[in-house]
Amino acid sequence: MSFFSSFVAHLSDVLDPFFGASATAAAIVVCTLCVRLALHPLARAAVRGERVRARLAPHMAELQRRHGSDPERLRRALGELRAKEGASPVAGCLPTLLQLPVFFAMYHLFTSDDGLLGHTLLGAPLGGRWIGALHAGGVFGAQGVVYLGVFALVAAVSTWTYARTRRIAAEAPEASEGAARMARLLPLLSFGTLITVAVVPLAAALYVVTSTTWTAVERAALGAGRPSRPGRPGRPGRDAHVTADRSTT
Repeated sequence: MSFFSSFVAHLSDVLDPFFGASATAAAIVVCTLCVRLALHPLARAAVRGERVRARLAPHMAELQRRHGSDPERLRRALGELRAKEGASPVAGCLPTLLQLPVFFAMYHLFTSDDGLLGHTLLGAPLGGRWIGALHAGGVFGAQGVVYLGVFALVAAVSTWTYARTRRIAAEAPEASEGAARMARLLPLLSFGTLITVAVVPLAAALYVVTSTTWTAVERAALGAGRPSRPGRPGRPGRDAHVTADRSTT
């Protein structure tokens, strides 16, 4: 039995007096929240990396315009800029990559562990899928209503994420045509979670919904996607410093 499986089983026993037959479903949600909380420092690091890249993007574009015909000089100039700002080419990417093994392990658990999938959520089997719920009683049957609730939550989170992303894109400085096109398309990807929830076992759907909701709230709380505030404590005048350096080169 894996660590996550043991943890969920223990949580289920603890939550049984409160949730009864749905204790395992509640344990999956609580386990997911605990893991995401433990990974929060990595999420903060990822957002810091995003802000570094966003802050340096105009200066890097200027260097590419000036030294595009001299790759070696461009490489040195970009390296000097990153070194001066304490940036890394993979800033923001590494924390995200470090989270993936944990996410894959939990997803595998919630799609293959018979000990968990044999339980139910309000009568809907955790090992069942939406198509099975439709066969069991239709869209508004006992199991179908459970899925409708899950879909409603996913749709609400996806809509909020979509609206927030579009609003931030609209507030950002004018971007290139390609970047503007991506800014219009990327928010639509949030609705892909609806498809995932429709085809995976209910246990995995609970994990996906909980994790997606956490991500949306976490990124909003951290101000992900927005530029760094001028004069932020611990980083006084860094944007002004970069601008001044650019004007003297």
